[in-house]
Formats: sequence, C-alpha cells, structure tokens
Amino acid sequence: MWKKLRITFLLFILATVALSTWRAQGHARDWHNTLQIAVFPINGDGSARTAARIASLNAESFKDIERFLAEQAAEHGVSTLMPVHVSLQPALASLPPPAPQARSGLDVVLWSLKLRGWAWHQPDGVPHADIRAFVIYWDSDLSGGRVPDSHGLAKGQLAISNVHVAQEMQRSNNVVIAHEILHTMGATDKYDFGSLQPSYPDGFADPASNPRYPQARCELMAGRIPVSESELSMPHSLRECLIGPLTAREIGMLP
Repeated sequence: MWKKLRITFLLFILATVALSTWRAQGHARDWHNTLQIAVFPINGDGSARTAARIASLNAESFKDIERFLAEQAAEHGVSTLMPVHVSLQPALASLPPPAPQARSGLDVVLWSLKLRGWAWHQPDGVPHADIRAFVIYWDSDLSGGRVPDSHGLAKGQLAISNVHVAQEMQRSNNVVIAHEILHTMGATDKYDFGSLQPSYPDGFADPASNPRYPQARCELMAGRIPVSESELSMPHSLRECLIGPLTAREIGMLP
C-alpha cells in the first residue's frame, strides 16, 4: 500500500512539474502581455576588472534587447504596446554548472537537470520574471580571447550567455544574449554546426536577394551575416539583425 502511495505521489509531482513547465512555455510565447526578462550578471573569472565592469552596468545596458524585440514584434504584427520589459537584477555570486562538450546524449540531459536545479536556488527577479538571462562576463585577457559557449533552455526559460567584459563589446554582447533568450522561447538555430554557415533560406535575413551574397543583415538565430558562400561576418549590434518568419513562428510572433 505504501509503495502505491509513494508512486502516486511521485506521479502527482511529475504531472505538476510538467503542467507548470507547459504553462510557463506558453506564457513565454504569448505576445498579448508584457514579457518580463530579468538579466542577472555574473563574474565568470573572479577578476577585479570583471567586477568593476559588472558594477558599471545599468538599466540602459540591455535596453537594446528590449527595443529590438519590440520592433521585431511590431514588424510581425504584434500590437501589444510594451511586449517586452528587460530589467537588470543584482549580480550573482554563484556560477551555473558548466555545459558538457557534446551537444547530445545523456551528459546533456544530466547537465540540463543540474542547471535547472542551480537556477531553482537563484532569485526569480523583480518583477517576477518569465525568462531569466544569466549573463557571465569574462576578461578576454585572462581567457585568451575566448569565452565558453552560450545556451538557452526552453524548459525552465533559462538563458546562459557568456560574454566579453570590454565596454565596447556591450552591443555585440546583446546580440548573444538576445539569441539565447529566443532559445528559451522555442527558437531553433539557423546555421550549420560544423561550418557555422547560416542555413538557406531560413538563416538568411533576405533570402530573396539577387545576388544572394552579400547579405546586409543577420537573421538572429543564424548568428552571423553571410558575406559569401564561405565568408561570414559578426553583427556588431542588434541593429544589424532581424527575426525571420520561421523564427517568428517558433516564438509565437506569427501564428
């Protein structure tokens, strides 16, 4: 009897979690109300330079993301006056668990569970956030110019963005952050993982352009601007990006 009760209780918990996740995912793709996105900066390397950079952040640092999503929503027919609000939250002292090297398999599943467990112990943000964006800053001089890969999870609406500490990188950092935020809403990558080349046609900002190259802008989920069949350039800001029709459907901007 006790065994049956324990099984019933566990099934009830699983069903409750599944329902909560389903509701959260639906709300994150509902453009009829203001989507609350909370940004939590984190010092990735523990350096004084990174700490000073985080201390210099203010609400305007991430307004590019709010403006970009509002403009793109309007382009795709969303009529909500303020579809997105991005708020800067206090810095966190705890780093999320590092992602595994492989993109698939049991290691990724376990990491996802660990990440959601870690996030459960972090603040929700004020006001209560629909999406939490954890932005980890790294001093390029200490990291050899590279930062870890970034990730966005639709289950839990968690974005992990690893970015450069330099002030002049803020606008390009916001491209990375916005890309991962869209992952939390169900958007898929629009590029080849091997070559990093944007996928045609959905990874092109203007797939009907003739000639096809060079493209003038970047489809956000492609992450790069295709200059030729083999040459790519990085967008310097969200002003060089847009959300294409397929991505717009994935995140609920289009039916």
